[in-house]
Amino acid sequence: MTRPRSGDALDGGDGQLLEELVWRFVPPEGARHAATPSDVEAADRAARHWTSVEAGPLIPGSAAHKRAICAMFQETFNPYRPSVIAWPALAPDALQRLQSLPIWDIAVQTEGRARLSFAAYADSLSDSEMRSAIMLNAWEENRHKEVLSHLVRAYGIELEVEPSYLTPRDREFAFLVTGYSESIDSFFAFGLFELARRSGFFPAELVETFEPVIQEECRHILLFANWLAWYRANLTWWRRIRFELRVAAAWVYIAGLRIGLARSVGTNRTATQQENNFTVNGAQAVAAVDIGFLDLMQVCLQENDRRLAGYDARLCRPTRVPALARFVLAVGKLWPRKKRP
Repeated sequence: MTRPRSGDALDGGDGQLLEELVWRFVPPEGARHAATPSDVEAADRAARHWTSVEAGPLIPGSAAHKRAICAMFQETFNPYRPSVIAWPALAPDALQRLQSLPIWDIAVQTEGRARLSFAAYADSLSDSEMRSAIMLNAWEENRHKEVLSHLVRAYGIELEVEPSYLTPRDREFAFLVTGYSESIDSFFAFGLFELARRSGFFPAELVETFEPVIQEECRHILLFANWLAWYRANLTWWRRIRFELRVAAAWVYIAGLRIGLARSVGTNRTATQQENNFTVNGAQAVAAVDIGFLDLMQVCLQENDRRLAGYDARLCRPTRVPALARFVLAVGKLWPRKKRP
């Protein structure tokens, strides 16, 4: 059972200490040396298909389950480097569409906060395997931030000045909120990314360049789902009650943010205030694709299942958002739908 360590370096500290933890973290072997395009391509294939060497069922909470979770995350690591990504040249109309997307400040700041939330929680753990896996998650979130920073520079997209990133006061709660938020955003991002690919909203070369980042988000939500199952199974019943109350509070907190931020769309509020509104703005950005909400849900479900299908079937999958989407689709079938061209 993982317990927080006492007296760690972050007590009374600030976001700079967390950033240093991320910067000092040593990722798997593949990231320590320059990776060739063939190395990255092979790693991308391996990141989509993985089976544990553990025998028998992976019972949540067991040592075998924990080993499988951590091995999955380490062994599916992709060594791509943001600084050497060859961003394709875009035609003027494609460049204008990319520059006009209202998501870049939100995306960069969301990744900036996510890396610190994950790093803070990882640093509180005494279990070395789980700590290393979650810290790698933080390192990859920081890499996503670097990817976005290189992208906006490559295509002349102006960003607002980033705010200071502060240490989460409650590490476990921040980890829950960030993990669930990422699960929500990734579910919709899978579908929106597929719609953008189908419609040609983004050039095929840009879609292909960004594809490893999207699949990496799939690994992140898979890690979070299995951490939840493992952590829950190791709690005593009275600690489990407390934990479930915190999970419920995290969902209420996320719902409050999403409802408030959805109302801010179209106002002059800053990206900092809209940091959790990535899905809403992303959906508006690809509105050129003539697709209804229920059709969008169907595409998101299909893409979510497709991206997760290659991982060991014995691992837990994210369930809350897909279950909600299936419920919405089931209810939607009760009402007649307008035909779309």
